Formats: sequence, C-alpha cells, structure tokens
Amino acid sequence: MASDQSPSTQSNSDEIDLGQLLQLIKRGFNAIFRWILRVFLYLKKNILLLIGLVVVGLAIGYGLNQIISKKYKTEVIVKPQIESKNYLYDVVAEIQSNIKAKDTLFFKSIGIENIDFNGLNIEISRVAEVGNSESDLKYLELLQSFENTDAIADIVRAELQNKSSFNHRITFSYKDATFGKVFAEKAVNYINTNNYYNNLLEVHRKNAMGRIEADEKLLKQVDEIIENYTDGLVSNKDNSSTERIVLDNQEQVNIADLFEYKTSLIRDIETKRLELEERIAPVSIINMGQPQVEQKSFFGKSIVLIPVIFVSVFFILSVLVYLNRKSKSIV
Repeated sequence: MASDQSPSTQSNSDEIDLGQLLQLIKRGFNAIFRWILRVFLYLKKNILLLIGLVVVGLAIGYGLNQIISKKYKTEVIVKPQIESKNYLYDVVAEIQSNIKAKDTLFFKSIGIENIDFNGLNIEISRVAEVGNSESDLKYLELLQSFENTDAIADIVRAELQNKSSFNHRITFSYKDATFGKVFAEKAVNYINTNNYYNNLLEVHRKNAMGRIEADEKLLKQVDEIIENYTDGLVSNKDNSSTERIVLDNQEQVNIADLFEYKTSLIRDIETKRLELEERIAPVSIINMGQPQVEQKSFFGKSIVLIPVIFVSVFFILSVLVYLNRKSKSIV
C-alpha cells in the first residue's frame, strides 16, 4: 500500500512547487509594474517643475554660448625628413612650454608681435594610416619578383623609411582667427630653421643632383650603344645577329642586361628627382589648413549640459528626501 501512495504524494508535491513558483513570478511582475507606476505618478506630479528646469537650463546655456567666444583651430599636416621626427616633437613641446610661460621674448624672436595667449595651444599627433591587408599581400607577392635582383635592397630601404616616417598633424588652437593663422605660419617657419638639419638637407640635395648628372651621362652612353646595335641589325643583310654585342672588340654584353641597366638608371633618376622635390625643409608641409571653428562634443555644449545638470540635481535631491523620510519612519 505504501508503494502505491508514493507516486501520488510525489505528484502533489510537484504541483505545489510549481504553483509556488508561478506565484513568485506573478509577485515579481506585480512589483515591477507597481514600481513603474510609481515612477510614472512621480513624473506626472513633477512634470511642470521638470519642464521649467529644462527651459531655464536651455535659456542659460544659450546665453552662455552667445557670451563665450568661439575657439578656432588650424591643422597642419607635415612629414619629417631625414629622421627629424624626434626633433619635430621636441620643438613643438618647446613652443607649447613658451606658451604656458607666456614668454613674449621668444615669440618676438620668431617674428610674432603682440601675442594673445588667451586660448592659445599647440599639439602634435601622428596621422593614423588605414592599412589594407589584401593590398599588402599583393605588394609582398610583387616584391618576390625582385628577390634575385640588385633593386631589392633599394626597395626595402625605401619601404622601411616610408614606414618609419609617418605624417603628423600639428594642431594650433586659438580664439582670434586672424592672429591664429599668422601664428601657425610663423611657428611652422620656426620649426624649419634648424641649422643642423638644413645643412644635412643641403648635402643630400647635392648628392642627389650629382647622382642624377652621373646617371644621365651613363644613360646617354647606353642609348648610343643600343642605337649602334640597332643600326647594325638593319645593315646586317644575312640576319645572322646574336643577342650579344662586343665592346672594343673584347667584352661581350648581353643586350637584355643592357636594357635592364637602362631601366635601373631611369628608375634611379626618378627616385633622386623625388628626393629633391620632397627634401626642401627638415619638415615638409603637406597641407597648411585654414582656420576652422572647433567642434565640441554633444555634452560639451553648455546649451545641453546645463539642463542635464539641473534635472540630475533635482532627481538626486528627490532621492535624498525620500531616503530621509524612510529613515525617520524606521527610527
């Protein structure tokens, strides 16, 4: 008999547990609903006061925006030359230090008279470059084709220099748009007055021009050899030409190597001309921006921030009053 009653007793116990669980869930939903209802009633009771706080906050924020002067900035994109990146950061830090110290003598020495330090600031940061893994992979595959050539060393050297010399953004902040533009130009000119790097650039430029002259002479000689070889092919009636030509009746040169040598000379001339164009100053100016109004973040604007502060203070005070009332009832 005991074994027959055991399953029935277990089933009744499961039904009771399930019923209790459903009751708990129901109570939980009722508690959440009552809390939402209380919040709604509280907001409904104080809606006029909240609207008044928002309106007053918007009015005060709008008034402050009209009173407070705008702040401008100029962004200059530059590229350090011949490993002058550390110098660039040091000289920007020097200018910023003189701004904080309000050193008028320093700024007079670089041609800035009657400087306005109000809101003046200078910062520097690296310009982030977006990488493309697919294009990088194709570039590496293309680079493999130069694996056994003399050009690989120059290519790798140029690529390493490219990767280690990023573009940088110098940001000038100020309140007077006219003065700020002049200040940015004078500051950039001062950055490029370093004697050491200017002398080093002069040596680089002389070396590049000498290399171009030498390559052009060699290129002219190669063109004459190729032209003579072509004329020989035309005049050779029996068409018994070979892929080699003889220089001074002694040394034989492969015509394919001669064309490859000509191509390398042309590439070297192009590279040196680019160096002459880029290496004009220690820090090359890629883009000299125009004065623009600084865009503040959404919560940085007083027209939005002040109403948020008013409403937040109201809710904090309401919570404190509620806690105070509850504490008195407990005591």
